[in-house]
Amino acid sequence: MIKYDVLIIGAGIAGLYTAMNLPKTKKVLVICKDVPWECNTFYAQGGIVTAIDEADVPLHVHDTMIAGANHNDESAVRVMSEMSIELIKDIIDRGMPFDVGDDGKILYTKEAAHSANRIIHAGGDATGRHMHHFMMAQNPHPLQRNTLVYDLLLDNGKCYGVKALVNYESMTIYADEVVIASGGVGSLYDFNTNSRTVSGDIHGICVEKGITLCDMEMMQFHPTVFVKTPFARKLLLTEALRGEGAYITNEEGRRFLFDYDDRGELASRDIVSRAIFDYKRKHDNQDVYLDFSMFEEEWFAKRFPNITKSFDALGYHFPQDRLPISPAFHYAVGGISCDIDGCVEGIESLYVIGEAASSGVHGANRLASNSLLEGVVFGKRVANHILAKESKERKVPKYKFDKDYMDILKKPNDNKYKNILRKTMWNDVGVVRTRASLLRAKNVIYDIKSRDVGRLLMLRLNTASAIVESALKRKHSLGTHYIE
Repeated sequence: MIKYDVLIIGAGIAGLYTAMNLPKTKKVLVICKDVPWECNTFYAQGGIVTAIDEADVPLHVHDTMIAGANHNDESAVRVMSEMSIELIKDIIDRGMPFDVGDDGKILYTKEAAHSANRIIHAGGDATGRHMHHFMMAQNPHPLQRNTLVYDLLLDNGKCYGVKALVNYESMTIYADEVVIASGGVGSLYDFNTNSRTVSGDIHGICVEKGITLCDMEMMQFHPTVFVKTPFARKLLLTEALRGEGAYITNEEGRRFLFDYDDRGELASRDIVSRAIFDYKRKHDNQDVYLDFSMFEEEWFAKRFPNITKSFDALGYHFPQDRLPISPAFHYAVGGISCDIDGCVEGIESLYVIGEAASSGVHGANRLASNSLLEGVVFGKRVANHILAKESKERKVPKYKFDKDYMDILKKPNDNKYKNILRKTMWNDVGVVRTRASLLRAKNVIYDIKSRDVGRLLMLRLNTASAIVESALKRKHSLGTHYIE
């Protein structure tokens, strides 16, 4: 039997920074479902937040609370903001190269709903990619790819490891401490900006095991996404574009967002997403555009090199051309319930961090660029919590974990039902919801669950059910949850 001190599920920023803070004296394994760069961290564009200094902490907390409709846990937000200063310094001291100006000083930018320039970036518009590459190189522990977790080994309120498909073979991986850093639920939605691996499997296991999920109705939609591609993952256009001055316009070039909010393009992303959704609905689905014409070409190519290259390949030339945009699913604000140290409620030796968690910092709507920071802060806190625990040998209960699902992980019709689920979630549990649409989605999910489906799809259906049930319980609009 192979047993680890710590098993980390997920190789995004949350999982990797946890690993970076665990010494080599610990037997640690980091696992990921596919290749390690197929994660949401890799696709994050805008940047990572840091309080500018101690004086900025109350303002950062205020901005985060306002964006989150004051549904946040204020003490958790304060911890995140206060720790941002030392942890960003730690990452820089380890050698992470953030973008600097001609004077050699780090460049700060602003994004929607921030009241100060407190976001730092790397590679122009490729912060996540650069941070991920950096942390992969810094990780001192083994990283195992092609490892898909399909069950948690729980007994008598303790976690002992996982069941996983490793290179298409079923394996049991035992560990004294298990850290969930598996990301959100993007693949449940027809239009999304997420990695193809992010499908809410672990959330579905939690539903099955009776582990508490919190605020699952709070699903965030990014307002500026290019959806006219055949791929499931749509092309995100970072909020930093609007932070730097890009406009959202209608066909005639009018900045209609001011009809909805005095802040226009710089309103929080839930407001901007709903405004675009509402405008398109009222104007016969007329295209809405992101306009870059105010930028100088050389500056734009340097500040947003990846967006420039990606869309050049599609025949768009920035900043001359404007781009048709739509909201798309972006971030799971709710998730697996945990405390300030990432401990999962009611289960010993099980932790959750990053987008998979409901740590209380985002409330009803995540403030732009707080997600990478959340992964760093709570990754550090989980590592500290594990290292502070008294080290003792835990015996694995005999014959407890023999059940296996190898022959039923996937069934022939799963892809067909998966596509029905994705369309249902987008149409009925999307930017704007009604009680009727939520009940319709509930019935579709119930119907698919009654079919002959594989375990992996059933886990997705469990997660989708949790989102719909939470949305039905919250009868009034709050943050990203908008009931019409």
